[in-house]
Amino acid sequence: MARRPARSERGALRLDPRLVIGIVLVAASTTGVWALVNGLDDAIEVYSVRDTVTAGTRIDADDLVVESVRLGLTAERYLAPEALGDGGLVATRTIEAGELVPRSAVDDVDRTGLATVVVPSRGTLPSELRVGSTVDVWSAREIERGAYEPPAVLVAGAEVAGIREAGGMVDSGATSVELVIPRDKVAALLGSLAAEDAIDLVPARVSDSR
Repeated sequence: MARRPARSERGALRLDPRLVIGIVLVAASTTGVWALVNGLDDAIEVYSVRDTVTAGTRIDADDLVVESVRLGLTAERYLAPEALGDGGLVATRTIEAGELVPRSAVDDVDRTGLATVVVPSRGTLPSELRVGSTVDVWSAREIERGAYEPPAVLVAGAEVAGIREAGGMVDSGATSVELVIPRDKVAALLGSLAAEDAIDLVPARVSDSR
């Protein structure tokens, strides 16, 4: 008569070694992928500008947006949040809206030798004029009522820092343009404005060297 297996023998669970090996391999693969992904996640936080800023403009945290980007070995070339002091920084060149801020494009103090002068427009501005555009400032001195000298370029390559639309309690009806010009040209431009010379802004055709 055959012996009936004991209860302990009937309830014993035998694991297939191949199943154990498979589980180990899956776990090892998952761990490896997780480690690889975390190793590749080298995104850092750097600043971009909300709106276009021109050379000589002071910028602070309100003018900037924190971006999380992967820059690899070039990361140190861009402005990180911890590098922005309480007093802000000064743009040394035009930085377009949305552009990441290169460290080379900002400085602690204004070393640009530039100044901003507001020039009222005599008429409708060119449609392509915007912040960051480059214009030549043409001026013509009035000889007698309604008669002017031939116009000449007073300031070449001025940069548009802002456009102020007409409006407010005292409305002159003219749009004003903020221009960034060399400081040694300020006196001549202010003198022309004070003399009420005819001043026009003409888009300059210059190559973009940035």
